[in-house]
Amino acid sequence: MRITVFGATGGVGQEIVGQALAAGHEVTAVVRDPDRLPEPLEGAGLHGVVRLDDEAAVRAAVAGRDAVLSGLGSRGRKANGVAEWLTRRIVSAMEAEGARRLLVVSAVPVGPEPADDPLVDRLMRRAIGAALAELYADLARMEAVLAGSATDWTAVRPPRLTDGPRTGVYRRVVGGTPRSSRTVSRADVAHAMLALIDDPAAVKQGVGVAY
Repeated sequence: MRITVFGATGGVGQEIVGQALAAGHEVTAVVRDPDRLPEPLEGAGLHGVVRLDDEAAVRAAVAGRDAVLSGLGSRGRKANGVAEWLTRRIVSAMEAEGARRLLVVSAVPVGPEPADDPLVDRLMRRAIGAALAELYADLARMEAVLAGSATDWTAVRPPRLTDGPRTGVYRRVVGGTPRSSRTVSRADVAHAMLALIDDPAAVKQGVGVAY
């Protein structure tokens, strides 16, 4: 497949690029700062590297792609609307070029709370949601941008991310949230996103992913 990855210098983005290249896909990376792209990825056979602020190059990078995947988001607790406006930029480029399949990283608190979650998990999730309210509000607005777009989008919603290895063993709930969602590795989020590209059940849905 021909894949374009936004946010390729971030934790999830690097995993998407590495795993996609290992699987034999043609990958174009879109980044805010090309100097932050790790050397192993630069020499791994990328089809191209594009700056996010180059509108014409971004449009060219999504044109004719089988899928566009985004690991973009805030680098700290202050969201400043980053996920929303960057996703709006991606959607605008895709709609202009007629590109359809889009998968982005969101977060568990943006999705529905499992009705059968233990009380301790519900309280923990609400406490985290309150502490990071600005970040999750930005992600909720991002998902609203997706819902109003012409793309075949999927919002992958992980809980707390770790730097653990790719296991390929995690729970996935289309349109919902896995019970007792606490952690998942960035590598497994990337694995899930790549696996969901061809899943018709995930189109225009949020997908909870967790161990």
